[in-house]
Amino acid sequence: MTQYDIAIVGGGAAGLMAAARCVGSALNVILVEKNRECGKKILITGKGRCNITNISPWREFQSHIHPDKGFVKNAFHHFSNTDVVNFIESTGLQCKEERGNRIFPVTDRSHDVRDHIVKYINKGGVKISCGTEVTSITKSDDKYVINMVAPGGDDISVLASKVILTTGGLSYPTTGSTGDGYTFAKAFGHTVVDTFPSLTALKPKEIDPRLEGLLLKNIKMDLWVNGSVVQSEFGETLFTSGGIEGALGFRVSRKGVKGLINGQKVELSIDLKPAVEEDDVKVRVGELVKEMGGFKIKKILPKLMPLQMVESFAEMNPDLREGNLAARIKDWRFRIVGYVGYERCVITAGGVSLDEISRKTMESKLSSGLYFAGEVMDLDGDTGGYNLQIAFSTGALAADSAIKSLAI
Repeated sequence: MTQYDIAIVGGGAAGLMAAARCVGSALNVILVEKNRECGKKILITGKGRCNITNISPWREFQSHIHPDKGFVKNAFHHFSNTDVVNFIESTGLQCKEERGNRIFPVTDRSHDVRDHIVKYINKGGVKISCGTEVTSITKSDDKYVINMVAPGGDDISVLASKVILTTGGLSYPTTGSTGDGYTFAKAFGHTVVDTFPSLTALKPKEIDPRLEGLLLKNIKMDLWVNGSVVQSEFGETLFTSGGIEGALGFRVSRKGVKGLINGQKVELSIDLKPAVEEDDVKVRVGELVKEMGGFKIKKILPKLMPLQMVESFAEMNPDLREGNLAARIKDWRFRIVGYVGYERCVITAGGVSLDEISRKTMESKLSSGLYFAGEVMDLDGDTGGYNLQIAFSTGALAADSAIKSLAI
């Protein structure tokens, strides 16, 4: 039975970074990925451009992490967003900064990010075994036994002194995220916090197909749960066939989905004119009424909102009149009744309990030599490069901790 010092299970962002950190360690390391290629989810990030990280300083970055921002602090400072950029550029791929402190490759190609990391790992002597599915992990004395199905269909097993679980969550199962890591973690006594889709589209009770493709910029969005505002965001949102998403829709989706799961009343309120007070909007409406020679809704609305949404807005607010138009523009309300599931959500909320993982090393508190990194943990971030940074930071810390432990 082949023996390795470190076995990394899962070849996504966290697994690839863990493997990259093992380069130059002189250890016998294997990265096992069940897909035929590593990093399939990386390829779809940033709409195929790969939002590598967010360059915001920690004091700002931490506000975008859920549910425990403090858990990531050590990992972030151990391998920061600046470190990620420096690493990517050291592989020969230059990066660029865009609006919102987001970092992308200058080529705007996710494939280039994945390929450069894989090339670095291969040149560094770390073995990558793709098309190999781990079926179970057990422990015998101080070694882990990893049982797998090889590409040809044969059952094989290897031994490892350390195991790093980077199997992802449940989002986009076509990329290989099917919850395997939860099963492996439970086998060692770990608790898996209930999972649910996050950074996903929220589905209103009523939505007009004519709104599909409408991008609203510079708006304010409030998330209401059981009659109270629980989150307010400014920016842009997008109407799609799945519902309301885009930057704002994704940001509020975590609490929105959780509210729906808990049986609570969930609503979204869109303020189309957040920089203008309602009284000022009323004045403008009054001016338009005089200009049009009466309250002619289909002539007034195009002056106040994008033409694409005029008919939909009017039909969704059949009682519009001069006296309430300003209020509706400042509070376009949608009752949320559903959401897009794991098949197309960006990230999985929930996962292996953080209480059972050392935040200083990413090592299991229940099984010595077992480490976790990335989405498999009960850890997720907002859209904007935060989730890849979490994966890279925790993957780096897990690998470095395992390497250090083996040197003792």
